[in-house]
Amino acid sequence: MRALEKHTNGNDRRWSARGWLGLMLVAVCWPLNWILPSVRTSYLFFPLWLGYILVVDALVERRAGDSIWSRSRRDFALLFLISAPVWWLFELINLRTANWEYLGREAVNPFEFNLLATISFSIVVPAVFETADLMRNFRWIDGFASGPRIPVMRAIFVGLFVVGLAMLSAMLVWPVLFYPFAWISLVLIVEPINYWSGRPYFLKELRVGDWRTVVSLAVGALVCGFFWEMWNYYSFPKWNYHIPGLGFLRIFEMPLLGYGGYIPFALELYALKNFIWPNGPRLESGR
Repeated sequence: MRALEKHTNGNDRRWSARGWLGLMLVAVCWPLNWILPSVRTSYLFFPLWLGYILVVDALVERRAGDSIWSRSRRDFALLFLISAPVWWLFELINLRTANWEYLGREAVNPFEFNLLATISFSIVVPAVFETADLMRNFRWIDGFASGPRIPVMRAIFVGLFVVGLAMLSAMLVWPVLFYPFAWISLVLIVEPINYWSGRPYFLKELRVGDWRTVVSLAVGALVCGFFWEMWNYYSFPKWNYHIPGLGFLRIFEMPLLGYGGYIPFALELYALKNFIWPNGPRLESGR
């Protein structure tokens, strides 16, 4: 019923007030983040991305009739709350891999930098989830509802867990060689834990060949990745990358092949969300 409604009535819905607010935040914060002198990104990153998130949520509601915000403002807010510790986990991994650094962090004291960074990190999960939710409501995504069936059995989860632990260990011991495992190992570890503990797990849909959640997350993360890298390019402070062997054909600061890491990263975020907050917003059918 919802799918029929979104295809037939989506254009009849009015643009929400939060959508207009989001557009205004992007329109103001984007140019200011690029043209103001001295430190500005530390203060403008969050409102810029909040604007993006509000615009995407409004687009989802206009197409589908509801959205994460309209279903539960509490859930919308909690996505921001869980996002910061999730990204700090990747910052801890980066202490070992040293794949990115922040230029200009010395412009503020360490306490202020960590506080502002935590606020900025709070947009990662909601940005990816909102964009994936938008992808989930386009007609083309239904073409992935009947894809290859993956026999996801109990033994498969044991294998995934062992491989994930091996990847994580290899990355920590030999970070220069195995740093890409940072974007793969966690989903291989957490998804089996979700299965064994009775939490939601997205691999369940692959048993019947439904790839819509996986594809929505992958495309949603790539879209977010494009905006992350584009808005970062003229920012200050900003991040840049040190990616051994892959630091060529850069699009903004990110090497072309590095964008591939956004795909498993989205799956990691979803698995971590399901682990931390099993009853939180979902992308699967019948959510």
